[in-house]
Order: sequence, then structure tokens, then C-alpha cells
Amino acid sequence: MAKQKIAILGGGVSAMTAAVYLTEQDNWQEKYDITVYQQGWRLGGKGASGRNSLLGERIEEHGLHVWFGAYVNSFKTLQQVYEQLERPSSIPIHTWQQAFKPHSLVALTEQVENDWQVWAIDFPLIPGNPANGTLELHFWQILRLMAAWLHKWIKELEDEVAKTTKSTKLVTRKKRDQGLLAHLGSEVKDFFDDVEDDAKALFNAASNGAQEVFSTPQLLVSQFVNFLTVRESDKRLDNTKDRLVTWYLVKKIRRWLRSEVAELLDDHPIIRRLYVCVDLAVAMTIGMVRDKVHSRGFGYLNQYDFKQWLARNGADQKYGVESAPVRGFYDLVFGFVDGDFSKPNVEAGVASLAMLRIMLCYRGGVMWKMQAGMGDIIFSPIYELLEKRGVTFKFFHQVSALTPKLDQQQNWVVDEMTVIEQVSLNNERYNPLVDVKGLPCWPSEPIWSQIDEQQKALLQANNINLESFWSDWPEVYQSHFGKPLPSHKLKKGKDFDLVVFGISVASLVHLCPELLQKDSALNSQATLVNTVATQAMQLWLNKTDQQLGYQEFAGSTEHPILSSFSQPFDTWASMGNLLKEEDWGENGPLNIAYFCSAFGCDNYPPQSDIDFPKRMNMKVKQNSLHKLKKEMQSLWPEAYHGDEFDWGVLFSHSGAKGEQRLDDQYWRVNVDPSERYVLSTVGSSDYRLPTDGTLFTNLYLTGDWIKTGVNVGCVEAAVMAGMQTSRAITGYPEHIDGENGFEPFS
Repeated sequence: MAKQKIAILGGGVSAMTAAVYLTEQDNWQEKYDITVYQQGWRLGGKGASGRNSLLGERIEEHGLHVWFGAYVNSFKTLQQVYEQLERPSSIPIHTWQQAFKPHSLVALTEQVENDWQVWAIDFPLIPGNPANGTLELHFWQILRLMAAWLHKWIKELEDEVAKTTKSTKLVTRKKRDQGLLAHLGSEVKDFFDDVEDDAKALFNAASNGAQEVFSTPQLLVSQFVNFLTVRESDKRLDNTKDRLVTWYLVKKIRRWLRSEVAELLDDHPIIRRLYVCVDLAVAMTIGMVRDKVHSRGFGYLNQYDFKQWLARNGADQKYGVESAPVRGFYDLVFGFVDGDFSKPNVEAGVASLAMLRIMLCYRGGVMWKMQAGMGDIIFSPIYELLEKRGVTFKFFHQVSALTPKLDQQQNWVVDEMTVIEQVSLNNERYNPLVDVKGLPCWPSEPIWSQIDEQQKALLQANNINLESFWSDWPEVYQSHFGKPLPSHKLKKGKDFDLVVFGISVASLVHLCPELLQKDSALNSQATLVNTVATQAMQLWLNKTDQQLGYQEFAGSTEHPILSSFSQPFDTWASMGNLLKEEDWGENGPLNIAYFCSAFGCDNYPPQSDIDFPKRMNMKVKQNSLHKLKKEMQSLWPEAYHGDEFDWGVLFSHSGAKGEQRLDDQYWRVNVDPSERYVLSTVGSSDYRLPTDGTLFTNLYLTGDWIKTGVNVGCVEAAVMAGMQTSRAITGYPEHIDGENGFEPFS
């Protein structure tokens, strides 16, 4: 039987994950011939990074990339890559344990009376390997794990409130509520061999119909945890009274918050932060019960925006809905329509499931930091493994059009693809990696020595960006050589049989207009699964975090990752740990700071407007200047003389003075269709297709923009999509953890 030729378009996380799993079985080369078509000189998509050989081999990223300890499929895949690649120990990073380090310290910021205050949260290290975790929690298991956090917060909150004049005593008088407590007691006593004395007294009073049943928030929540342990064990969903018990208990906690705790918030930061955590946990629990997530699934919640859903379920508008954890989540997923910070929009089902998984499913650290650039840590080993396995890579091959046709069986297929050959190489094969201190890395620009000398000179003279959608390279080439750039018409049956479309969703309207005309569902996905531009800034600094005046969290040695800060650049990460992987020699920088956020842009001009990226990039520079001049003093007080930013804080290789030192830093705007971040706006999950969900029988979509069980822009969604693509083609892998996350429970 003839091999099937698979054309993979794009080199982002999903496309490369699909390639890894397609080539996982020993005999894959007997069945498939795989070619990757990649615009420009590197893999990575939104996760691409480059090393700048002129500036200390510094790492230049698209933005800040941090993995969560709940990325089960991502860690499983990456560990598999490192283990099968078997890099020699002479390579500095040759195992996945060297590639990632767990990170527990998360910082949020609260604006209290026009003053930004840091809220440091040190998540516990949970033993285990993220690859061995699971995202597949039962309804009662989710509530039990959340109740465990609730118990921790309530205990701390009750201790703090006890120091004031406020009460921690709760009274239950209604017979209906006492009946629910009695039901809780019977379930707990039947399951556990031993029940503590205060719980026995509570249950007996409720069962005996006492006029008043006394308890405390901590006592109620501890028994709530026990009750949910029972339900977690038997997974029973049929008893309405179980959900009424849940409803009653968290509502009782909320009434206590409002009556006794709310008045303390402005004067007691610890109480305020615990109140926020409890208020959000209560609102989410009420929402899951009220909206019958157990029978409808988390997908039912996607008709609401997350903030709207929290408010609908009684969260405190000021201290809950607009709290730092909620704002931080919107920052995390760049959840602002057109990058307008006054238009937050994230599906409630997507947001609540993601937040719960991040908190409840992580192993090791809640976050994991890459120990070099994302290109170095993720895409170099993937490229090396796939190249070793026999996958063909065609760099500098820009896909420009896909054309449909009815085949002989009257099925619609992708019949033809147009691919532009961007440059001529001196040799048939392009070798994309460079050595930086022994580590294989992607450069920040093409390796010019491998490109035709005339074209190299022309590209450099005209400052052409071969990765940009808004490029005049075809016109420059035509003018100089008197002919168009070479293009190839790839035909089904000759050059390819199957197409894996791994270019991001915003590119569909540009590359596939004929497909969209034929397939209304694909057209809906292309137009209703929205994207947002993002911006990033990286600073190399002459001062450590401590020297900048950042107040470190007592007892922690970790560099901060901070969010929910002022916008733009609402997220900052201290990345000085990467200095050892760069190559500055003596007298180099002492620290690195990464910033990122959504970028305001509601109109993307035609491809002919080649200056558009430059104009947008200048806006990012102005945002960067404003951030340093006006908004970092609360975090970096020692970086200012009075109210003036000290530009000497910035490391300058050129010896620039004043604010010109910013020119020696790195910033970028991500406006290209393939670079924009995929949003999860209200109702958009309904338009996400599965990998094989189009009208075209030989087309497979892959990316964090398809239906995955995560449905939000992130590495885990992208990896799951790639796994689904491989499974649709080969049947492997059979199981993908968490892909049914939005479905009803059984």
C-alpha cells in the first residue's frame, strides 16, 4: 500500500505535537511521509524565541511563557520527547527535569486607595510529576478539593476574626436547614469510623430538633469536607438533598462573611485577602450547584462571562468579582475584546474549569519555569527528534492558499495548496539551529550564510521580516530580479494526501477563503472564535529585584511572577535565572524582567499596508516608556530618584544615556494573524470544531483554537489539539486526559 503523504502547515505547539504522535509508532514510515511547511527560519508559532548573537545571545521571546503544574498532556509529551531524543550529557539541558523547575510563589496586586499593594501567595509544593497527574475529576471530587482549600482559608480567617470584636458563632434555627445538617451527619457517621466530639454534638442537635443548633464556620466546613469525601467515594449524583446540603453550607458561610467579616476588610489586609478567597470559592460552588453542572457540564456556563457569572451567584462585586485573582485570570488569558481593557470577556465555563484545574490538579509547583527560551526548551528538542525520525522540514515555505474540490466520491477535499518559496538556499537543506554555550537554539534571525548571497543582501538592505504577514518582500524581489518569488502548486495525490492545518485561526480568512465559502461551520469558526493582539517587553537590568526595592515574600527565595497589575503590561516576571543561559561575558546585566499584556487594536489593515507592524511596535515602545516613567514605582521604589525613573537601572550595551537606554532593550507587538492570542469570548466555544470537523475529508485542524476540553489559548490546549489530530489520523494516542472537560458528569 502506498504511503499517505501528510502536509503539516505551520510549526507551532499543536502542529509539532501532532508530528510527534504521528511518528510515535515504530513502523510509522511504512505508512506515512510527513513534510512540515514553515514560513521563515524557525519553529514555534506564538511560542517561538530567538537568540540575538549581537547582544549577548540574549533570549528574545514573543512574550512570557510559563507552564502550569496541571498541564498533564504537555508534560507527558515533553518528557517523552526528551527521553526518546536521548541527548548526551554534554548538552547543558538534556533532561526534562533540567528544562523545567517548579515555581510556587505567585504575586497579585491590589489597588487600595490608589496604592498598589502586593499580595504574595506561596502555593504548597505537591509531590509528584505533572505528567502523572489528571484533569479528569468527578463533580464531587472537584467540590471536595475546593472545600479543602475553603477549610484552609476559613481556619485562617476565623483565627484572624477572633482577634477582633466580631463573632465566629453560627446559629441554625430553621427546621429545613437542621434537616440538611442531620442528613450531612448521617452520611458522615455512616462512612467514618470516628467523628470528633464537636461534630457529634452538632449532628445530634440537628437530629433532635433543638431550638438552636450552634456551630462555627470552621466546624461546618470541616464536616463539608467529610461529606464530600463520602460523595467522592461513591460518585452518587441522584440525591437532590446532597446538593441542597452543599447549597446550605456555603450560603451559611457567605452570610457570616457579610454580617461579621465585611466591615473589617479595609483595615485588615490579611482578612481582606482571605475574604476574597472564600467569597470566590463560595460563589463558584453555588454556581456549580445552581446551574446543575453535574448534569449539564461546564459547557452550560459558557453563555455567561466569568465576572457576570460570579456576580449572578452572589460574589461580592468589589472584593470578589473585581478581585486580584479574577483580574489576574483575565490578564493570564488576555481576555479583553480588541485589547480594550474596559471590555473583559471570558466564558464562565472555560474560566471556572481552568481556574479549578490550575488549583486542584497541579503536581510539583503550581507553575513551572523554563530554564532557557521556549524555543530552546520546547522546539529545539522536538525538531531534533522529528528530524532524527525522518520528518522533512521545508523552512522558508509560506503557505498562501488552500483550494477545495469535489473528488470522485463527491466528497469535498483540499485539492491544491499554493506555497511561496521565500528564499533560495545554498544547499538543499536548511540547518536551523545554532549552538549557544553548548545548547541547540533558534537564532533571532535567519542564518544568513545558508541563504543565496544576492537575496541575503537584498533582505538585509530592506530590513525584510520573513515572518511578517505585512511584508513587501514579494515586491522587492520582483523589482530586483524581474520575476516573482517562486511558488509551488502542491496537488492532492501527488504532493500530499492529508493536510494538517496548524496555522492559527486568524489566518483562515486569508489562506482559505474558498474553503470558508463551502463550509459554513468552518466559516463560523474563522469569524467567531476571536483573537487579540498582545505586547511584550523584556528589560535587562543593572539591579537585582532586592536592589530595585521589590519587597520579597518572607521565607521564599523564588523570583516573583506577578499579575493583575496596572495596564498595559499587567504581568511581570523576574527572569534573572536565565542570565546563566545567555552569554554576556564580564560586566553583563544582573537581572531580567519580562512584561506582557493584551494590546489595543480593533482594525487590521490589508496586507499591502506594510508599515502597520512598525506603527504598532512604536505604540508598544510608548507603552514601555510610560510603564517605566509612571507605573513601576510601587514595585521598584529604588529604581526612582524622587518620582523620576532612573534610566541607569537599564543595562545598555551601547552606553546610551537617559531614556535612550530603552532602545537597547527588547519589545514587540504580536499583530500577525498567526501570532494573535486566541480568545474565549462568551458563546464562542459553540463554534469550535473538532480536528476532523470540517466538510473536507482530508483536512485536519489543529491548534488551541479548536475543541479540546480546555478551549482557551494555552500550551495545554495546543498539545491536546495535536494529540487529537494524530488520533484522528492514526488512532494514537487512544486517551487524552481532560478532553471531555465540558461534558456532563456521569
